[in-house]
Parts: sequence; structure tokens; C-alpha cells
Amino acid sequence: MWQVKRFSELSTKELFDIFYLRTKIFVVDQKRIYQEVDEHDPEAIHIFDIIDGKVAAYARIFPQNNNVTFGRVVTDPQYRGLGLGNELMKYILSTIQKNYPNQLIEIEAQVQVEGFYKKFGFQTHGEPFLFNHTPHLKMTKI
Repeated sequence: MWQVKRFSELSTKELFDIFYLRTKIFVVDQKRIYQEVDEHDPEAIHIFDIIDGKVAAYARIFPQNNNVTFGRVVTDPQYRGLGLGNELMKYILSTIQKNYPNQLIEIEAQVQVEGFYKKFGFQTHGEPFLFNHTPHLKMTKI
């Protein structure tokens, strides 16, 4: 069941499950050392799907530099291939339109998922750069 919540609305179990999944994928699996839980979490809108009592897919949205951004887009490997990423993107875009209408969306996407974001109308700007030890691209959508 898809959920869209502000930080203060998250239960302690939801918050734990979100942080667990994000750390599992972005720090442990990708072998990256960085401050994964950060100052944007309290200000973000958190979107996630719960399957079998677990967070199966997740992303967060927050304002940044007069634009809006989203990140930490992840699907638990156990649930990949079910279309959750596409569903999640639809929730991300509709939540942005509802909460930040007509604002430029600017993201920093890992290079390997550039094609995924292009399917949703994002355009790449510039060359790849290192962000938290991983090649990323600046991408935007109006």
C-alpha cells in the first residue's frame, strides 16, 4: 500500500524500515561511505510502498535552491521487476505537482539510471560528476 507522509507523520517502524532499506542499498550494497541519513529527512515528503509489512520501494521529495528535488529512490531487490519503480515515479511526480506546482524539478541521478528518468521526461545537463563517491548526472524536468 502506497504512503505519502511528512516526517512527523511517520511511525517509528516506518522510519526504521525506510532508513534500513536506504542504508542497505546506498551504503552497504553500493559500498559507499557517506552520511545517508541527513538534514533533508525532517523537511522531506516521504513516499513508500509497504508489501508484506516491509518498505518495498521508497523516495523523498524536498525543496532545494528555489526548485524541488527528489532522491533516495530505491526498490528492495526482493521486489524488483514488479513495476514498483514506475509506480513510485508516478507518485513522485504527482506529489511534486500537488505540493510544488510548476516548479523546476532538479535531480542528481546515478549514471546507471539515466535512461529510467528520461522515460519520465527528464533531460540530462552537463557531464557526469562524483557525488558521494558515485558518478551522477544533473537532470531536470519542468
